[in-house]
Amino acid sequence: MKLSLFKILIAGTFISTNVSAQTSATENSKKNTKAPFSYAELSVKEGGKWEGSQYIGGTFRNVQELTLPEAHTDHSSYIRYEGIGLENNQIGYRLYLDWRNATDIFGKKVPWHVLPEVGQDGFESYHNDAPWGQDILKSGRTLGIGSYGRYDEQNDFVETFKIVKSTTAKVINEKDQSYALIHYKGWKTWGDAVDLQSRLTIFPKDRFVKVDLNLNSSLSGLCTGIVTFKDIPMKQGISKNKKWAYIATYGKQTLAKKEDNLGMAVFYPLESFDKYVKTKSTHTIVFKKTKNVSYYFLGAWSQEPNGLTTEESFYQDLDKKLDILDSNNQL
Repeated sequence: MKLSLFKILIAGTFISTNVSAQTSATENSKKNTKAPFSYAELSVKEGGKWEGSQYIGGTFRNVQELTLPEAHTDHSSYIRYEGIGLENNQIGYRLYLDWRNATDIFGKKVPWHVLPEVGQDGFESYHNDAPWGQDILKSGRTLGIGSYGRYDEQNDFVETFKIVKSTTAKVINEKDQSYALIHYKGWKTWGDAVDLQSRLTIFPKDRFVKVDLNLNSSLSGLCTGIVTFKDIPMKQGISKNKKWAYIATYGKQTLAKKEDNLGMAVFYPLESFDKYVKTKSTHTIVFKKTKNVSYYFLGAWSQEPNGLTTEESFYQDLDKKLDILDSNNQL
């Protein structure tokens, strides 16, 4: 009993130190807006209690690691903004840490840290326009942008993470990168269950996130993609040496004002590519049967300060990145 109490006290001290450090980092980034940074965050409630699938009461605290409680699901009011946050000067993303497993976009109007403050003044306040920006993508029951699932060819559907034995997430902030590690144990779609570990890395530059997926056994149908919107065409690009390719969309496809524009893209290695499929809701890249694959995704919001404000500049940026990938195999 004494040992358990000791562990709790140490954990509490660590969490308090972690929050103070992030608050300090936020204030410093506001004072030096030109300083590049990257940031990964995971924040959960403590001091409340579970009532069914809802977490009642409590206050948010940042943690480095979390194993999801069995009661947790979508809209449980347990995880701040419902998932893991990734951020740099230009953009923010969140991965829903529940069965949906979609990646969403937080559009930023300012170049400093915003995630530590997002969702603190109301569980879904980030859906509304604010001085820092807002949630700009309606992911729905899709992969959102660049998330991962398994394509069910028979039913023309992308299966996410409805059946998982356990999910553990960890966030790590380093000088030149920030990333989330997520371990899904016993992910079952059809056939045998597998273990999947994903790593989502954001850097103190540009808008892209690198995704590394590793499984304990080979799996067919592993996929990624971009949510579809009516009247928004999908475009494809292939590198000169045919090593990498992208799918992308651009247009009025945000939750912000009507004249708002957003570009979204996924870069993928052609050696891992099996086929492209357009389901009812998702532009889908299906990979060959594999145990591991790496790819990139990015969003570019027209309201981002000094950002890409035209379709032409967006696709010029994608083509430059395609050339870099062709030469270096990484961004």
